[in-house]
Amino acid sequence: MRRILRALDGATQAANVAGSLLILVLMALVGLDVAGRNLFGAPVPGVPEMVTLSIVAIVFLQIPQALRAGRMTRSEAVPGWLSRRAPWAGRMLETLFDLLAIAVVWVILRSTWPIFTRAWDRGEFIGALGDFTVPVWPVKATILLGCALLIAQFAARILRRWAGGAA
Repeated sequence: MRRILRALDGATQAANVAGSLLILVLMALVGLDVAGRNLFGAPVPGVPEMVTLSIVAIVFLQIPQALRAGRMTRSEAVPGWLSRRAPWAGRMLETLFDLLAIAVVWVILRSTWPIFTRAWDRGEFIGALGDFTVPVWPVKATILLGCALLIAQFAARILRRWAGGAA
């Protein structure tokens, strides 16, 4: 089980690094676009489209690692109080939250799958023909990957919580 959890954490970290690299690429692209507009009167084609698609991809690439690292925004008032007063009940509440989160992310994954397959089958793109076009399926695939990793990390949290040091 430790090997599986380590592999999951490695995949999650790799997705996080990919998201960070995408941020760097976007920063360079936007900088070149601004410089091109101001210095040469010629913007870099497709920058708004690339930014639009990339923001979604970055979120879904990095959110599993945010969960793994305990950096998701949440309120600690009730869970913290309950964990101090009744540790078992606190773990049950945390597990309930994780199971509900798995259900929500599953709905996102299931809803995105047909959108991904349609984009793949039809060759959907964003942009203007003759100027700049980019396919949308890679972003949809990134959403699917991020959802799958997020579900796996929520499940790993439950496993780690109840297995203690064994996981």
